[in-house]
Amino acid sequence: MPTLSQPRASALAAATLLLSATLAACGGSDSKDEDLSAQKLSWKDCPAPAASEGGGDAPSPLPGGAEWQCATMKAPLDWAKPKGDTIDIALIKAATSGDKKDRIGSLVFNFGGPGGSGITTLPAFGAEYAKLRTRYDLVSFDPRGVGRSAGIECEDDDALDTYFQQDSTPDDEAEKKKLIDNVKSFNNGCAKNAGDTLPHVRTTDAARDMDLMRQVLGDDKLHYFGISYGTELGGVYAHLFPKKVGRAVFDAVVDPTQNAEQGSLGQAEGFQLALDNFAKDCTSQEADCPVGDTEQDVKDRIAKLLKDLDSKPITGLPPRELTQTAATNGIAQSLYSKDFWPYLTQGLEEAYEGDGKILMALSDSMNGRNEDGEYNNIQSANVSINCADDKARYSTEYVEKRLPEFRKASPLFGDYLAWGMVGCTDWAVEGQADHPDVSAEGAPPVVVIGNTGDPATPYEGARKMAQALGKGVGVELTYKGQGHGAYDSKNKCVRDAVDGYLLKGTVPKAGTVCS
Repeated sequence: MPTLSQPRASALAAATLLLSATLAACGGSDSKDEDLSAQKLSWKDCPAPAASEGGGDAPSPLPGGAEWQCATMKAPLDWAKPKGDTIDIALIKAATSGDKKDRIGSLVFNFGGPGGSGITTLPAFGAEYAKLRTRYDLVSFDPRGVGRSAGIECEDDDALDTYFQQDSTPDDEAEKKKLIDNVKSFNNGCAKNAGDTLPHVRTTDAARDMDLMRQVLGDDKLHYFGISYGTELGGVYAHLFPKKVGRAVFDAVVDPTQNAEQGSLGQAEGFQLALDNFAKDCTSQEADCPVGDTEQDVKDRIAKLLKDLDSKPITGLPPRELTQTAATNGIAQSLYSKDFWPYLTQGLEEAYEGDGKILMALSDSMNGRNEDGEYNNIQSANVSINCADDKARYSTEYVEKRLPEFRKASPLFGDYLAWGMVGCTDWAVEGQADHPDVSAEGAPPVVVIGNTGDPATPYEGARKMAQALGKGVGVELTYKGQGHGAYDSKNKCVRDAVDGYLLKGTVPKAGTVCS
């Protein structure tokens, strides 16, 4: 089922409006008595992504000419059987640009999703982290189930085109049946194609992989920068290995106290807030807003567009049409960053005239589809990891009872996110828990940043994370801004606080507010 829980939208390249992630499943092997913590990584120049990974060229050198290096780490397929079969975890690294005597260690990034590829995302943001590279090797990876790390493929490209075009907000019994049948088909494909991997893509598994990574990289502590879902992964790591946490920053924070339903409801409120802010911004400019005369008019016209598309799609990216689902997805994608609001304005303006190309391109970027019609595995991994993590399984009857509250939270996104809860109903693997345990007594301070205008991980989640980590661990910082995440907004106050902690160990004052 399509979901709005995605990596930060700034990974969407403005020139193409497409976000690419890697896809290349790696085979397993038998580790027997091998001590995996003693394995030596063979770092080599990174290859160009294959077509199935989104295509394109190998990562460009960093400023100054430093090359990105890639390696493969072996990890147990089943952490309950550490001497059993292994899977390959793909890593990428840029060595520190500073003097070796000033090097702190490796700084490991996870950019979110779940399902986002660190192999493709870190190079795209290499320049953003130039200051951090003065004292760290920058490292990221494809978590298990993602991209090159035994990536899960649920359906082929043609089937995914159909799946992402389906009516995700059914209005009658026939539409409900079709939706559930499509979800079952997708989920069965995941189970069939993933095989033995499917039960072992939980966040706790990825956290254990990160501790093995810490050892293999030669670090006593894990220094970590987690964004979006990466904050949940970091919180789970801190719970499992509190004494191994180094300097850690969580940005665009997932609320660890919520179950799947509460998280979806929170996203409905968050995306509605972002849409309200978009409408206010558009109508407050000196020039006329081309998509509405007032804030309410902007939202009313969008609602009418979506209602019309439900029965009569318009031209999208031929041969595909822009459906109600694709338009909703495209609008949501554009709300991840204020930088994308001009694309939303242009996309809406053209859609009102019957041209849905821009909104469809935005939707494609959310779903990991490139211009050649090839999908990366971001959505397959997203569903696989979420369903392995989340214990709840929701029926259509339950969703229908909850629709009024979701619609109250967001007239535009409420139905879409409510029906998204059926995505794990027929999943082949039992979910692990109602919500992750991130309590981390004994861990050092973790800087937790909440953005007041964040649509995907609402601001309140940062405080809940800081509290759940425990007294003396979670240190909350507020950014009064728009979009998903704070550090990549380039806000000086946020940058100074994060850089000061990661580079110098200076913990920002709890409750710091950046505007």
